[in-house]
Amino acid sequence: MKTTETPAAEPTESGGVALAKTSGPAGPPRKKGKKEGAVLNVFSHGVLVIWAIMVVMPLLWAVMTSFKDDRSIFSSPWSLPDRLNFGNWSRAWSEAHMSDYFLNTVLVVGGSLIGTLLLGSMAAYVLARFEFPGNRFIYFLFVGGMSFPIMLALVPLFYVVNNMGLLNTIHGLILVYIAYSLPFTVFFLTAFFRTLPTSIAEAAFVDGASHSRTFFQIMLPMARPGLVSVGIFNFLGQWNQYMLPTVLNTDPDKRVLTQGLVQLAVSQGYKGDWSGLFAGLVMAMLPVLAAYIIFQRQVVQGLTAGALK
Repeated sequence: MKTTETPAAEPTESGGVALAKTSGPAGPPRKKGKKEGAVLNVFSHGVLVIWAIMVVMPLLWAVMTSFKDDRSIFSSPWSLPDRLNFGNWSRAWSEAHMSDYFLNTVLVVGGSLIGTLLLGSMAAYVLARFEFPGNRFIYFLFVGGMSFPIMLALVPLFYVVNNMGLLNTIHGLILVYIAYSLPFTVFFLTAFFRTLPTSIAEAAFVDGASHSRTFFQIMLPMARPGLVSVGIFNFLGQWNQYMLPTVLNTDPDKRVLTQGLVQLAVSQGYKGDWSGLFAGLVMAMLPVLAAYIIFQRQVVQGLTAGALK
């Protein structure tokens, strides 16, 4: 092993003491931190790759199966389709009434999403920006609504909606979706509005702007990343909602996509139209994937906004 020389005390002719060189270990210490970090990095990336395969493979298999015929689905489930059977999609869209279910879902989710973001942002802005008696109590009521199981509310909710004359109606389902999504929306946006600078709102008040004008023209545009993030989460939950429409929407002409897929699977019995069912499944899945891919960056910005100042 190579050594380096370090000074040591030696006597001199004048009676003083001089420093002599002694030997010692040389070279920089081994950096174990970098090696451990590299191992951890490889392990974490390996876990992420495995997780991505577990998520993506079922989606690709469903898309691939939607272009096969029923015989190929059972004889060679993992092989690529011999040819693209677009008749599966047209059959599911027209004969299985997926077009009607799709339109109903767009109406319900579109109306409820607009109402949820509008009412949720207004409530969150007041709770985040104004101090008044009962502020924290109202906030914790919304937070408590997130922990209330929807299963316990189905029976009383059915009777309430029925007594209001909103059973088996599109607007009745929209109102229930809004009430179901408000707790999480208010909880999310309240924390987001607290991170926005107050100086801009104060400057607007000095210039004579009203509270409503300050909210809609100044604060709401500044909260766009948070609105996009919570909007995507609400869109995913409302688009895939099955329990609420099953209980509150029994009219066959007003079924949503989740009800339509179940009906398509049940109505065929043992001679199920599996190719048409997979085509309908992909139809219901594509809007969700498209929304997440388009707004992926805004979702990340909304989740990380306010973390760094």
